[in-house]
Amino acid sequence: MEEPLDKLKEKSVKKRSGVITKFYPYKIRFILDKLGLSSEEKSKLEMDFLHYFENDSLILTTKIHEFIFNSLKEKQANQYEEYFQGDQAKFAHATNVQENIGRLFKRNADVIHENANKDSNVFNTQRDLEAGVTSRALGLKMLPELVAKAHLRGDIHWHDLDYSPVTPETNCCLIDFDEMLKNGFKIGNAWVSSPRSIQTATAQMSQIIANVASLQYGGCSANRIDQLLAPYAKINFQKHLSDAKKWVPKNKQDEFAREKTKKDIYDAMQALEYEINTLYSSQGQTPFTTINFGLGTNWIEREIQKSILKIRIKGLGKEHRTAIFPKLTFTIKRGLNLNPSDPNYDIKELALECSTKRMYPDLLMYDKIKEITGSFKTPMGCRSFLQGWKDETGKEVNSGRMNLGVVTVNLPRIALESNGDKTLFWEIFEEKMQLCHIALEYRIKRTKQAKPENAPLLYMYGAFGKRLKKTDKIDELFKNQRATVSLGYIGLYEVCTEFYGDKWENNQEAHDFAESIVKALSQKCHQWAQISGYHYSLYSTPAESLTDTFCRDDLDKFGSVPNITEKEYYTNSFHYDVRKHPNPFEKLTFEEVFPKYASGGFIHYCEYPNLRQNPKALEAVWDWAYDHVGYLGTNTSIDQCFECGFKGEFKATARGFVCPKCGNHDPLTCDVVKRTCGYLGNPQQRPMIHGRHVEIASRRKNITSEMIQHAAKYERAKQSDSQRMVKQGPQS
Repeated sequence: MEEPLDKLKEKSVKKRSGVITKFYPYKIRFILDKLGLSSEEKSKLEMDFLHYFENDSLILTTKIHEFIFNSLKEKQANQYEEYFQGDQAKFAHATNVQENIGRLFKRNADVIHENANKDSNVFNTQRDLEAGVTSRALGLKMLPELVAKAHLRGDIHWHDLDYSPVTPETNCCLIDFDEMLKNGFKIGNAWVSSPRSIQTATAQMSQIIANVASLQYGGCSANRIDQLLAPYAKINFQKHLSDAKKWVPKNKQDEFAREKTKKDIYDAMQALEYEINTLYSSQGQTPFTTINFGLGTNWIEREIQKSILKIRIKGLGKEHRTAIFPKLTFTIKRGLNLNPSDPNYDIKELALECSTKRMYPDLLMYDKIKEITGSFKTPMGCRSFLQGWKDETGKEVNSGRMNLGVVTVNLPRIALESNGDKTLFWEIFEEKMQLCHIALEYRIKRTKQAKPENAPLLYMYGAFGKRLKKTDKIDELFKNQRATVSLGYIGLYEVCTEFYGDKWENNQEAHDFAESIVKALSQKCHQWAQISGYHYSLYSTPAESLTDTFCRDDLDKFGSVPNITEKEYYTNSFHYDVRKHPNPFEKLTFEEVFPKYASGGFIHYCEYPNLRQNPKALEAVWDWAYDHVGYLGTNTSIDQCFECGFKGEFKATARGFVCPKCGNHDPLTCDVVKRTCGYLGNPQQRPMIHGRHVEIASRRKNITSEMIQHAAKYERAKQSDSQRMVKQGPQS
């Protein structure tokens, strides 16, 4: 039977801001439920509401407010007015610059711990945080009011409000290092010419990274760095060979030049690692940098790969701490390095050792990445992927492209508001998609208002792949789907928990429902892209602080809901519930369907204990995953205590992570490394927001005795295969 309010569904509503939207009955019902009305009182009020508005062609929100207030008893009317005024006050507080700066000076944890890559104790970070709270307040006033209020209520999240929209900056990118190093570039007053050695090339890269990180607010990546730097290392080799011809016997000349070049490569890659970790961008943080390698095949490219891994294994400084940046992504490709008979298998073994000791590298499965995204490339920063794209000449282009920003929808809220009614779920879903579309359209519009001279290195000197003139429109780099703008989502686990209970992962109907949600999100992106000419991509939001923010918003709105808000965090995107113990194969099988829809951003990872003595168990997962997932991270126990010598996993406590052997938690004498979301963080040195801390503390290991047995069986099969290959000899 149709409810009274449902008869008004075809009506439109005019907001106070002047925006016109559809009428959504669930919003009225939610308010009435909050006021604690009896069933009879609610029924009467809804019927009166219908009669009052049924002849209006356009319903005004001011009239809705007036009608509800006048229809309630005094106590309930006061409650309603209090709720309304609270909503108005929240917007007023959020847009009050002085009040927001006050929160910062009082060191409010939500402000100073929002980004785990920022040390809020240092001056340049403090200056960035001061600018950030001001920008948030001003940015909310700039946004369409519908978007700003939806952000504050927790319906959606406008990412990086401390930078955008006040400044029309871009988010993340794949820097076109190849173009810049070949043709030179300008930073400040200095023109930098093409490097004549690998040492100079990596020094220039670090300067480019520092400047790009200061001209945008997201991560930057170097694609195929082994192949990128090989020509400059070859210049070193030619110089050493020339010297060798003067001083070294003829039969030793090539060996001499190679050894010298190998030393140059190691020193250059070590310098790059140290320079990135000691840089601060203008945002007061280490540049969020990713480097990709693994496809090179000649001896110089192989040496670059090995040096990257050896340097990471060694660690930073006299204590050999784990480097947080650059994030390493290692490419595995069948026929190149997957199996023992492949020519670069030895480098894969080194990558395995590195992952057991330093968590990185994360893996890019060559064939699967091409299948999911349309071409092979590394992510921009953490997990944001470009789709395959060709320019007007038909040439495939990856480096030099970028993302314009992200808006994330709060999926668990839609589920909680629908109260188990799937029809209502999809109705609310449509409303939130309209909101996200308005927000993303504004992101594109605002970003296009930048001028080339606002970020010369990006737009005029090659970082974004083309060299524009001051008078050019930067839309040349965005339109025709060259750039991406992303719709993010969070909390698929919590959504299905609302409909199917907290043990839904093995329920096929529930899994199909989860897939249908991500598919619907993807279809929205495709529709918007076709209409606009800009590439809307579906992004599995890493949700560093958002995992806390959305959950707290919903705790306020719905109270403590078992296995949803009571956890104090929401689950990242499509990931398996971190509190459970599936083995890695079960976890990845559950997750593998989602990235084909969310090709604009995704990562999978599994939780392991200390794997230093059992790299073959990890290899079993890697190799199985090759045909199942495109992007895989390793979370293993690599914490270190320099007081007692403990190596393994620190214990999560209310005061942070502590050594289980001696209780040490001093960041000066211990090294605690956890995967914050897509990247690593050090929560002792740079504390993270409460919900993320709880989520990390809740994670359970995915390794089992079955996995160990699988690894042993797998290793025996590999050894047998290798012996067979040796007996047969090389194949034509």
